[in-house]
Amino acid sequence: MNTGSPDDWLKASPLYREAQAEREEILKHKWYESEKKGYDIGMDLAKVDWTMKHGGRWHRERRQKGCGLAH
Repeated sequence: MNTGSPDDWLKASPLYREAQAEREEILKHKWYESEKKGYDIGMDLAKVDWTMKHGGRWHRERRQKGCGLAH
């Protein structure tokens, strides 16, 4: 019998873990780019910029390491 909460199930899912890992990378990118520019670039711009510059490679590398979602 599963006694875990729905939140526990969600947080254990590969999709959730992948989204959290990606979010952490985007937050790092946001911090770095904001420091370079001297102002907060905001999450929307950081996500688009990270996705265009790093997203494809990051996801490929995670799949190769067995960390990412299978495609």
